[in-house]
Amino acid sequence: MDRRKLGSTGFDVAPLAFGGNVFGWTADEPTSFRLLDAFVAAGFNLIDTADSYSRWAPGHRGGESESIIGRWIAQRGRHDDVVIATKVGSDMGLGYKCLRADYIVQAAEQSLRRLQVDALDLYQSHWDDDKTTFDETLEAYTRLMKQGKVKAIGASNLTAERLAQALATSRQHGYPRYATLQPHYNLYERASFEGPLEDLCEREHIGVITYFSLGAGFLTGKYRTDADFAKSPRGVGMQKFMNPRGMRILAALEEVAQRSNATMAQIALAWLMHRSSVTAPIASATSVAQLDELMAAARLPLDADAIDALNQASA
Repeated sequence: MDRRKLGSTGFDVAPLAFGGNVFGWTADEPTSFRLLDAFVAAGFNLIDTADSYSRWAPGHRGGESESIIGRWIAQRGRHDDVVIATKVGSDMGLGYKCLRADYIVQAAEQSLRRLQVDALDLYQSHWDDDKTTFDETLEAYTRLMKQGKVKAIGASNLTAERLAQALATSRQHGYPRYATLQPHYNLYERASFEGPLEDLCEREHIGVITYFSLGAGFLTGKYRTDADFAKSPRGVGMQKFMNPRGMRILAALEEVAQRSNATMAQIALAWLMHRSSVTAPIASATSVAQLDELMAAARLPLDADAIDALNQASA
């Protein structure tokens, strides 16, 4: 399996990350264990989660995904062959997103307990918190890294301006720097990442792990008409994609998929993997068969004509 450097974290990762938002939500614990086993057996090693997964589900408080991953790690007795990326800063009941120093330190201890590890491989600021200075946030991460409780840090959902400010703060005070960024990026959602933010990530050698890589399922081709919205809980959110550009993207994906003897989901992931700025897209699966389909994207060559057709359709 081809491995890529994950920014300056020191980790080498395969070009697809497993999205752990499904663990304990749409995938029960036995299913989650089978998915994780299959993912690692196929040579992949980056697993993304967050303390807030799956707080949105009825009866859940957050931490369900981390807890399942922790029990999986405990059962297999090792985690040196995987990189667990988790996040802090989502609203966990406070009513607001928080990256205060005291909050981060407390949340890190809870994530360590749930994951049953001695150190968090990659600890990411889930959302921007403009009420807390980067100085305070990064000082907390510095403390955790000096204590050996965090190995590397990253950010998610930052604009180019805010990421540049964070990097400048690290340089100025000697704090560890954000080594990765997790942006919302896919064939449909391009404008928020491409341009200044993508340029900054490439210039600063920041590892990029994209989320909503399949557009919440839209880019799989499962949703073509309003009648398709009932196919999943996410269906109601598909209306925003149902426009001429969205249909143009699906048509291009379908054409390239047929020519490549692949599925539309595989092509959408392969397009991300072929972006020089992207280290690994995140994708979720709730069955091993579905996961096998997604993992095959890592071995899918896309020629220049295919990439050009996708770029033009989604421009």
